Amino acid sequence: MAENSKLTLECLAIGSLPHINLESAMELVKKDFNKIPFWPQLTKISKNEDMIFQFLENMPSFFIDENSGKSYLETESDKFFENIEQFFADYEEITADINCDTINKYAVNSSCTFPEFLKIVKNTKPAFAKGQIVGPFTLSTTLVDKAGKCAFYDETLKEIIIKTLTLKALWQIKEIKCASPDTTPIIFIDEPSISQLGTSAYITISNDEVMCMIKEISDIIQSNGAMSAIHCCGKCDWEIPIEAGVDIINLDAYAFAQNLSLFSENLKNYLTEGRKIAWGVIPTLNPEILEKADLNSMISVFDNAVKYLTKKGIDEKIIIENSLVTPSCGAGALSEELAQKAMDLTKKLSETLKERYLI
Repeated sequence: MAENSKLTLECLAIGSLPHINLESAMELVKKDFNKIPFWPQLTKISKNEDMIFQFLENMPSFFIDENSGKSYLETESDKFFENIEQFFADYEEITADINCDTINKYAVNSSCTFPEFLKIVKNTKPAFAKGQIVGPFTLSTTLVDKAGKCAFYDETLKEIIIKTLTLKALWQIKEIKCASPDTTPIIFIDEPSISQLGTSAYITISNDEVMCMIKEISDIIQSNGAMSAIHCCGKCDWEIPIEAGVDIINLDAYAFAQNLSLFSENLKNYLTEGRKIAWGVIPTLNPEILEKADLNSMISVFDNAVKYLTKKGIDEKIIIENSLVTPSCGAGALSEELAQKAMDLTKKLSETLKERYLI
């Protein structure tokens, strides 16, 4: 957790941008997120930039039907049994030595922004740089086998998903460190589906099962010199990522700040340990509200979010010291103009709050 004071009230971005031009997307990254650059997913340039599809390459059991083009999971074919043995051998080799050549098999090749992101990291040598993977619960409840059964309910598939995502995270850490050895990677685990836990769709799934999945990946991220973060843009049982020990929790603070305050007892200890809340203040999920938003209204949203916790007895100083600001979610569904506004507002909010609290 060293040097984490450098994160106080910094701004981060989440996931996607709507740009159809790579250069303009990366100019936005350089302009607004020079302290913590990130690689955006540009789904309007290619469907392969989708947050699910990006992390499936070289995952054993994942197949695409050559005739229909449909994807499915398969654990009975000869090809699967050939792949799985090698996969587990690769996993052991990579987790023992992140710099081994084998890790390159698990690169994120379907991102046009990642190579440009690495150039930024190499040229600017920021203290932190942000990467991301889709969360294991979200992925395992999205993918199905040929019979339509959710991958989460198959222990073999679930293990493969956790380990594949771990390798995708480790590859990013290795690449960031190669570009700038003193930069600390922050790997976000994007878990929108955990907001659905407890609903009829997932009534049989326990919080502890999900916590263990996240913890397994988070622990290995941290043991390789990076920070782990979790993003969920809905109502969430925040006890899950807190108990999993992630370094940063990121929420839609525009809509759900009060929900976070329900976990004030857990948060008090979490923040005292120097772990962080990344407040998703800028409402990227609400274009109509975003159009009318200005810096003053965003400051009010942040202040109110903090007050929900101070009213529960958490010291404001500890909250502020361990706060960052972000958009509420990715901006891929917005117009480029609105996405630009959201990113600009995120940076302005960060700068204004730093002037208020740190200078």
